[in-house]
Amino acid sequence: MTIPGSELEIHETETPVEDDSVVSVAGRSPTQLAIARFRADKLSMISFVLSVFIVLCAIAAPILVLLGVLHPNDFHQELLSDDGVAPAGRFGGISWDHPFGVDPGAGRDLLARLMLAITSSLTIALTGTIFTVIIGAVLGIVAGFSGGFVDAVIGRIIDLTLSFPQTLMLLALSGPVVVMIRQDVADFPGFGFFTNPDLANGAFVIVILAAFGWPPVARVVRGQVLSIREREFIEAARLLGASRRRLYFKEVLPNVWAPVLVYVTLLVPAYISAEAAFNFLGVGIKPPTPTLGNILADSVSYTSADPMYFFLPGALLALIVVVFNLVGDGARDALDPKSHR
Repeated sequence: MTIPGSELEIHETETPVEDDSVVSVAGRSPTQLAIARFRADKLSMISFVLSVFIVLCAIAAPILVLLGVLHPNDFHQELLSDDGVAPAGRFGGISWDHPFGVDPGAGRDLLARLMLAITSSLTIALTGTIFTVIIGAVLGIVAGFSGGFVDAVIGRIIDLTLSFPQTLMLLALSGPVVVMIRQDVADFPGFGFFTNPDLANGAFVIVILAAFGWPPVARVVRGQVLSIREREFIEAARLLGASRRRLYFKEVLPNVWAPVLVYVTLLVPAYISAEAAFNFLGVGIKPPTPTLGNILADSVSYTSADPMYFFLPGALLALIVVVFNLVGDGARDALDPKSHR
């Protein structure tokens, strides 16, 4: 371009100016941020890997028993000492064929029994957790969203449930409830498998865990719903004519999954410990089907003859509980960065 009356010429160019200071930033969702925070926590990641390994062992154990790889109920009297009680050899009869040794008095492979015990204990704990969360989440959403009389009634039910001593109720109801499950419930079409005493006893423990474990979940969910129900998107859904069912499960529930997920990771180790304690008291799945609780209960009689028989199941139970608790702590910190351990 030439300015009239001047020799100055300005040449226009379309060459863009490169600015090295401009950096493209990719947005990340809250879920991606939570996963990144969780992966940055080395202790939580190690615990997560161990928890996945434990779950895989629980899944693989019954398959290996069916394939004939594991033999949890095979007796080996030749592996016992002359008194027929303590395992022959050092450290409970540990060998290449029996890496965890054998149990006293029977000579059964302890590794096979512990793997199958993890299956039984985890199945009860996970099933109990699922029912607990379903009951607690539904009642918590209804109480927090409805308010008024409904909230008051559910609140009194929560208080009444928390007032019952869980252990005493478990011991008192174990006989009649198990009989009812094996007779009355098994009469319904499709429920005939409850005639199996192991399934009936396991179902009883699950019922007790869920019946007395849901109130804390309901309180946590109710507290979240009290703040969510006043949000703009809830008002918009109401104005559009959304039904109660849609408000509960389409609008509210997806916004309370974070605390529920954290509570799930903390309930599983709590229920594993509870199942072991119940079996230790003689309530739950009975031998020869192994669980961590009945193996520990049996090992008390052999603490002098074979200390390893008591130490290994106890250490395994402690490891499982600690690992799942650390995963729960890591999930809580990842989902709520403001929280501190």
